[in-house]
Amino acid sequence: MSRSRYGYGALGRLAWPVVLSRSAQAVIGFSDALMTASLGEDALAATTAGSMNVMSLAILPIGTAYIVQSFASQLSGKGDVVGARRYGWYGLVLAVLAGLLFAGIVPLVPGALSHLHYSPSVRAAMSDYLSIRLLSVVAIVGIEAIGNWYAGLGNTRYGMIAALLTMVCNVGLNWLLIGGHAGAPALGVAGAAWASVLASVVGFVILLVLFLARAGIPQPEKPAPSTPPDSVVREFGKMLRFGIPNGLNWFLEFAAFMFFVNVVVADLGTVATAALLATVQVNSVSFMPAFGLSSAGAILVGQAIGAEQHSEVPSILRRTLSTTCTWQLSVGVLYILFPGPIMKLFAPEGAGDTAEIVVVGASALALSAAWQLFDAITMSVSEALRAAGDTAFSLYARLAVAWLLFVPGSYFAITVYGGGPNAAILAVVAYLAVLSAVMGWRFRTGRWRDIQLTA
Repeated sequence: MSRSRYGYGALGRLAWPVVLSRSAQAVIGFSDALMTASLGEDALAATTAGSMNVMSLAILPIGTAYIVQSFASQLSGKGDVVGARRYGWYGLVLAVLAGLLFAGIVPLVPGALSHLHYSPSVRAAMSDYLSIRLLSVVAIVGIEAIGNWYAGLGNTRYGMIAALLTMVCNVGLNWLLIGGHAGAPALGVAGAAWASVLASVVGFVILLVLFLARAGIPQPEKPAPSTPPDSVVREFGKMLRFGIPNGLNWFLEFAAFMFFVNVVVADLGTVATAALLATVQVNSVSFMPAFGLSSAGAILVGQAIGAEQHSEVPSILRRTLSTTCTWQLSVGVLYILFPGPIMKLFAPEGAGDTAEIVVVGASALALSAAWQLFDAITMSVSEALRAAGDTAFSLYARLAVAWLLFVPGSYFAITVYGGGPNAAILAVVAYLAVLSAVMGWRFRTGRWRDIQLTA
């Protein structure tokens, strides 16, 4: 019974919609980069770095909202549908609060960018991009909150539908607004930002309507009792208590990476920056399916814990690891065999294989194959720990490894010793290798078994 409930079949049924939805999200960033590449290296650098800067800021509320899945999966494992639904509402409240906060920091964008080492043209384009994209945070967080709530119940299809429609809208709007087609204005980098904002709103509205209509929600066996206000405040506070460490976990790791991009890599020049950021965008396409598989494994982990079947968790993690590692290693082989043709997609129109961005990017992409296995292990194990509520340790571990190893190590390797783009990639490899070892050790201690998330 438990074997079929938590086996490869169950993992696959949950995973394929998540893989498609996460891949669709990666395509959005990839299409932004691809469609602005024809405008030149300044536009490409502004769009890719701007997109990452948005995510580095929004990742705090996104990571916090992700804990909704943990509560929903454990409560659904207990059969408490009514209790699980309340956490969907808490996720929406979080999205609104985040949206208001980020809309308020838009006026601060130009001043913040003035301190970074980008060329004036890149800085100006990035300022326009960020000022527009930050308006979409309420929709981005709302998508994660409701999509992960449905996923916790075992319904990953609704999130997939919203993500695919968001992707289609984004690609179509990019075509209309970046270059100016079908009578639309040619807005360039700003057009890519508006396309992402409008597409995110579409995805959020779809999920919100489904949630409000109670679509795909199991009906409780008896009417739900009214929830006292003090219980609502207590539950929302508990969601934040477990969710904020998860959000800070992602935020501080992203902050370390964005310091790496905005300060360390930016010193290498516009071409190297654009090439390395394009490498990251390519890797995001391979990363998202693996992250989707890890998220599916985490849903099963949460449901097993909610059903008090903790002994099933290690086998669930082994199945998740086998699938994510197989995928990531296969992608790494492609990066080694075909780095040039892949990076040529980001070359200016008419440029050949010898274009500087292709040469630099191909070398970086091939070298990035070295981190694929470590990335798979880190994702799978950290998602399983998050499903169990073990978010505080993940925060401390990522904080220590990112800021005590990755940031100073990459700075000395590139800025002090002049290591160049390949040194930047090797710094990421070292970071993920250490982090995967730390996360694996934490799971093997079994401390996650003692955490009471929904008690």
